[in-house]
Formats: sequence, structure tokens, C-alpha cells
Amino acid sequence: MGYKNSGGNPGMTPRRGLPGMRSKLAGNAPLTAAFLGGSITEGAGASDSDATSWRALTGAYLQKLYAGHPVRCINAGVGGTTSTFGAHRLQEHVLRHGEIDLLFVEFSVNDGEDREESIRGMEGIVRQCRRLSPETELIFVYTAADKNLTGYKPFNIAVHEEVADHYGIPSIDCAAKVYTMIHTGELNWKRFAPDGYHPLDAGHALYAGLVQEYLHQAIVPCGVQPGWLEEAGREAGAEVAVPGEEAGMQENALLIKEADEKALLPAPLDSQNYEYGGLLDYSAAAYSAGFRIQELQPGEPLMNWRFSTEHAHTDDPQEEFTFTVTGQCAGLVLLYGPDSGIVEYSLNGGLFAEINLFDDWCLNAYRPILALFPVQLERGVLRITVRNTEHKDSRSTGTGLRVLKLLYN
Repeated sequence: MGYKNSGGNPGMTPRRGLPGMRSKLAGNAPLTAAFLGGSITEGAGASDSDATSWRALTGAYLQKLYAGHPVRCINAGVGGTTSTFGAHRLQEHVLRHGEIDLLFVEFSVNDGEDREESIRGMEGIVRQCRRLSPETELIFVYTAADKNLTGYKPFNIAVHEEVADHYGIPSIDCAAKVYTMIHTGELNWKRFAPDGYHPLDAGHALYAGLVQEYLHQAIVPCGVQPGWLEEAGREAGAEVAVPGEEAGMQENALLIKEADEKALLPAPLDSQNYEYGGLLDYSAAAYSAGFRIQELQPGEPLMNWRFSTEHAHTDDPQEEFTFTVTGQCAGLVLLYGPDSGIVEYSLNGGLFAEINLFDDWCLNAYRPILALFPVQLERGVLRITVRNTEHKDSRSTGTGLRVLKLLYN
């Protein structure tokens, strides 16, 4: 099926649209929207992340749009996370909450310059969602950062658009709007987002306004405004003559056709994508005697994580742990910080390879960092051994090893 851009706003690409969300407008069933992304989705930069962020403002608009429905919004934004982590977080942070009607995905700022990895992450999110929650509608949202303001379709957005186009996912390019406004003199980027990434309240409001514009276009029947059912009487929802909706039978047939298309996944862009990605608790591994279960204590610096910090910890270079998963790849989520050391791993009895994840951010706080082992050509049983070592980055103060989660795909 072919898709085309919105005629009204070049930053919006409707593709197959949101037929499921539109069909629910006349009902009163509960609705759940989830927001999967990085710090901008979490609400960084907003004066109140639960009130003035683009996520919160979008949730409030959905509640207005679907007046009479209980509307629940899930904040699955985690600062500093890429679409790779997003694909592995999807089940634990989104799908475990039950039926999801609408999923916003925002990773164009945090994904790096590795096109293959970005494809695997975004495609993994889409395929996993379509497989495990086929009724969920998805929208890609592209926010602004210095690297996303170099042209109309900079690298990261262009890569995400490959995935969106392949699967018919609507996309909203907020960065394109910011880019245009900067070049017409309507917007001062340094005042909009002083750190070059996180917009202040006015910036979040701009993003939310663009999202709302698309939602209105995609969901609300032509020529009417939010709240039309309340004005007409909800019992009349199926009978109200809506401007532009005379061909109701044809539209219903189209929605059925679109739903059938949604259920059929095309061949993947990358056969090694993270469609089967997920998180396991640290306790799924077998640890040597020197490990202790603990949490970060009050006062210990933590960033980019709002969830439990319970983890397996050791600073003894002689300790090790093992775990087994079935899939194409495995990995770790380590709680890395000022005293973290270098570890080494062996996959299926192979040679050990060292992993040093220490970076400048580790000097200031602990945060979850992914360590992904090489993706295999075929799915199968993967046995992993991880050993602590006496080695450390020159900037680290110790050889600590903190295991927060295990990864599988």
C-alpha cells in the first residue's frame, strides 16, 4: 500500500494513519496511551514533567479528545536510552500494563550514528509491538537537538523514517518545525533548549501542539471538534451525521482492510532486529559467593533511572556469574558509576572479551548502561559467563560490578 505526506504540514507523514483510534471515538471504553523514549519524553526541561512536558500535554489532549473515556497514560521515557534499550524495555515498561491503544516512540535524539543498530532498535519495537499487541497504534515522534537541526531530514530521523515507511507508521517531525522556525527567525534555539537538547516549557508546548494537530487530523471526523459526542449526546454517536463522513460503509471497509494489513508483518529490514528483546531480573543468573544483593542508598547519585536499583554487586576481581537465554543475542544492563571496573564475558564457551563502559557521565552518578554481546545469525541457546577483573578505567575509583538486568533477544 502506498503512503503519502500530509498536504497541510510537511512535518507530518500520516501513512496508514490511526484507524483503530478513530473507530474508538464513538465508544466509551478505557484508553491507554504509552510514551516510550528518552529524557525529552520523560519530561526533562519542563518545569513540571507531569504537567508541562509534551507527554503530559498530549495526555491531557487525549483526555479532552476522548471525553467520557477513562484515559490512562504510561510514562516509559528513560533519559539517555536508545531505541535498542527501548526494544528491550518494551515489555517491562509498556506492555505489562495491559492493553495499549496508542504508543508514541521517540528516540531520534538518543540514537547514535550506527544506522544498523538504529534500524534494529526501531524495527524491533514495531515488530514486537505488532506481534504481542496487534491492536496498538504507533506514532514516531522526532524531537530537536543540535544534530537534528542540520537539514530537513538529518541522519537519525532519516533512518527512523526508513522503518516508519516500511511498516506504515505515522511520524511527526518536530525537529523539522524547529529547523524552519530557526531559519525564519521565529525561534531562538538557545532560548528554546538552553542545553541543546531539552526544551523548556514553551518548547514542550510546541511539540505537543504538533502532536495534537496530527491527532486531530487522524482521529477526529472531518469538520468537527473535540467534544462533539458530548454535545450531540453519546447515545447518538453512531447516528450523528458527521460532515465528510457520508461514505461510512466504505470507511468501515477500509478500516477492516487496514486492520488486516496491520496484522501482517512484512519481511524485516534487518533479520537481526530486536523483535524478541526483553529484560530479565538480575536474579535469573547464578552468582559466585562473593556477590551481595543491595540497592543504591539515599545520597548515592543516580541518573536516568526511576525504577528499582536492587542489583547483584561485588568489587572482588575473582567473582563471576553465569546465565542462559534462548535467542539471537544476550547482554547486560550494568549499574555503572564512579567506582565501576572492567568486566569480561564468554559466549558459549568462547574466548573472554573485556568490556569497559566507563565514560564521563560515570564520574558523576550511577546509571544503567547496556552491554550487548554479538548478535548471532540464528536463534539458539546462549550460555554466558561474566567475570569481574582487576582492571579499571583510569578515571574510575574501583572495580565494582553491579548487575541490574539481563538482556535477551
